[in-house]
Amino acid sequence: MHKTQIKIINGRVITPYRILDGATVIITDNNIEAISEKDIDAPDAVLIDAAGMYVSPGFIDIHVHGGGGYDFMDGHVEAFLKIAETHAKYGTTAMVPTTLTSEKEDLLKTLDLYELADRQNTKGAQFLGMHLEGPYFAQSQRGAQDPRYIRDPDVAEYTEVLDYSTSIRRWSAAPELTGAIEFARYLKTKGVLPALAHTDANYDEVVEAFENGYTLATHLYSGMSGVHRRNAFRYAGVIESAFIIDAMDVEIIADGIHLPAPLLKLVYKIKGADRTALITDAMRGAGMPEGESVLGNLQTGLKVIIEDGVAKLPDRSSFAGSVATADRLVRNMINLAGVPMIEAVKMMSLTPATIMQVADRKGSLLAGKDADIVIFDEQINIKTTIVNGQIIYIAPDFAINS
Repeated sequence: MHKTQIKIINGRVITPYRILDGATVIITDNNIEAISEKDIDAPDAVLIDAAGMYVSPGFIDIHVHGGGGYDFMDGHVEAFLKIAETHAKYGTTAMVPTTLTSEKEDLLKTLDLYELADRQNTKGAQFLGMHLEGPYFAQSQRGAQDPRYIRDPDVAEYTEVLDYSTSIRRWSAAPELTGAIEFARYLKTKGVLPALAHTDANYDEVVEAFENGYTLATHLYSGMSGVHRRNAFRYAGVIESAFIIDAMDVEIIADGIHLPAPLLKLVYKIKGADRTALITDAMRGAGMPEGESVLGNLQTGLKVIIEDGVAKLPDRSSFAGSVATADRLVRNMINLAGVPMIEAVKMMSLTPATIMQVADRKGSLLAGKDADIVIFDEQINIKTTIVNGQIIYIAPDFAINS
């Protein structure tokens, strides 16, 4: 059987441990076959001259709601496919589609659509399974989540949902709610990652939650408690707990707005690249012009305004979602937080792959792994995106020689 090959030359190849200048990467079918500082003979391969630019593992976004004018809750397959295509242009090669709080029927429909879209998705970032964000949240930390649907964990409901679909990979909830610990234990029996989110928990509650499976903090700083007073006494909140528990993973919206530079620096200083995943948490406005938009379902969602590189509530009292893309996150960690290139890329590739338990095949450029690769310049402008060995995006100013 004829094998399809791609040969990338003259690249600054980012491995988990170093950058190889002038290196060559050989892709055969869906996999990375070889990486070498020497030339590799592959006369029939499609040739890509990286021209001294960076050759990086593809970016993995484990928390994303939409982009390109679409939301995963819109209720049709096209939304899934267009979101995947949009984010691929910005270097994302794999993603975990994320829901908002909703009626159970809308949630089940979204799960059905995910499975249909997953089979049709050939032009965008790959899907790694669904992330259910809510509806088991603290009302006091709901943010832009619709308060009509927020409730305590319901055993009958979540067992039905988990029996309905095997595509769920993580589920975010507030661990202090009644029944939330039992909920996490049940998620683990199904191979689903419990994550703590939109929560007013204190330190003791977070420790108990961590012991029972809540090993990831969803969008750290956003929608969660910090140090607070009760009857004059200070208590540590979720933010401080995530810092104290060394083994807890965190994800951050590194758009420079949800978290400004000093907080990006603080998270990196305390948690490091191995425990910090960058996420877009993007809504439909990612990759779109500024102006009016909708958070969630196009017909029933919340009207928002996109300006200053972020979505806001109409009265501008609060952020209502991110419009970030993965390239922007990596750029910000380098330029705003002073993080080395290798570490910034790891936070957008290997660390999220590890959290989602796909690091055996994704997240780093090593022989034998999936050929998920992006080529970008010094400013992290994406020139080429390769997903599973297929070239799915080429920037207008970048040429490929076949």
